[in-house]
This record gives sequence, C-alpha cells and structure tokens, in this order.
Amino acid sequence: MEEWFDAHNHLQDARLGDARAVARVMRSAGVSGAIVNATCQSDWNDIQALVAWSMGEEDAPELLPAYGVHPWKAASVKDGWLDDLRDYLATHPQASLGEIGLDGWVNEPDLETQRPIFRAQLELACELHKPMTIHCLKAWGLLMEELKAAPPTAPFLMHSFGGSIELARELVELGACFSFSGYFLQPRKAKVLEVFKQLPKERILVETDAPDMAPPVDLVTHPIEDELNHPANLPAIGEALAGQLGMPPQELAFLTKDNTRAFFQL
Repeated sequence: MEEWFDAHNHLQDARLGDARAVARVMRSAGVSGAIVNATCQSDWNDIQALVAWSMGEEDAPELLPAYGVHPWKAASVKDGWLDDLRDYLATHPQASLGEIGLDGWVNEPDLETQRPIFRAQLELACELHKPMTIHCLKAWGLLMEELKAAPPTAPFLMHSFGGSIELARELVELGACFSFSGYFLQPRKAKVLEVFKQLPKERILVETDAPDMAPPVDLVTHPIEDELNHPANLPAIGEALAGQLGMPPQELAFLTKDNTRAFFQL
C-alpha cells in the first residue's frame, strides 16, 4: 500500500466528528501524516491537543500543527492575537503558519479587513522562517502585491491552487509550492489539472482540505453525511492524480510525501 501525506486538512473541525477516530481511519487507509490547519484562534488549543495525542498512538498518523487565522475569520481576532500566535509557534518547533490568506469571494469580512491580518502573519512567518499555507480566492492581484512588496523569505504553499499557469509561473519565481485537492478532479475543473501537469514536480503536494473540497463521488472511499470530505479519501485522490500526471501511484505518493516533508522542514 502506498503511503500518502495530507498537506492540508482541518481534522479539528467538528463536522468530522471524533477527530481521533477519524485519524485512526486515515492511518489504516494509507495516510501516514497530515498538516492540521487552524482557521481561528479557538482552533489553536484543539490542534495542539490533537497533535500531542497522536505522538503516543501507534495507529495514528503523524499529525503536525499549523496555527493561523483564515481570511474568513479576520474580523474575529482578539486583542493580543498576534502575540498569542507567536507563542504557539515558538512552543512548537515543527509548527507551521496556516491557514492564512485573502479571499474576495466573501463579502464579509472584506478585503480591507483581511489584508492587515494576512500581512501581519506573512511578516511573522518570514521573521521566524516558518513555512506558511496560503489560501487565495478571487484576490490574486492583491496577493501578488503583498508578495512582491516584500518577497517572502519563508517557504509558502498555495493550497488547493486553482489559478492559471501564468500566475503559477510568477509564484514559482517567488518560491511557491502548490497542493492539489480532490475537488479539482471534477470534470469541470480540467483546466486546473492542465496547470498541475506543467508545474515542476518538486513543487507539487497533495491534500484533502477535509472536511471540504470533496472529490467526485466515484473517488469517495470514505463517505460522510452532507457530502463532506473524509481525509481518508486521500489515497484515492492521489491515485487519480497520478493517472492524470502519467505516473505510477507509488511514485507520486513517494514524491509528494518527500516534497511535503521538505517543505514543512520535517
């Protein structure tokens, strides 16, 4: 059985149910590790506890924390949030910074509210040289302004990347890596596959973004009610992507796991 590494999920999300049980299912399905991303401050302690639990469990995948504030949660930060974030990152040497970013698809909070929260986290990641996971939707121009104004000195991952090949090439020049989620295996998302076929292979990671971004129904090996995405669907997603890239699944599993470990400095 190939072993896959989930570069981005939200295992702490209550919609998945018992996170520990889900993690055990992931491991039995062939997912050897995962980066568990926060969306808001209240996630940070939950993720910390989940990661600590996984360290003593032989039947759990390797879970690693990513602490940050998602653009949708930019208006919810409390006084002292950035100092608290710094403390979490300092306490956990293998922690990365995520999920952060900019999102023009939502009306609230607006981009003017999101932008300073994103910039503060971008600067913190560079100061601490922590890898960061970036979300961007309908805000590419603004994101590129931020990245080019002070080019990142820390590694950054464009998660669930759905941009053009032209944009990807600009981001490659800035040092970006890109993670592929199963949602882009939907036939109407064929353009995204064409982009990933042209990316440098050493820049490609795979993810589930569970419980969101579910793959096509025929690739769902672990169904959940409300059509949510179980992180144990990753092996099926990876195998389908391997077919699209013209690679044996074992080769892509090894490549993306190696890329993930290198990116997150594990």
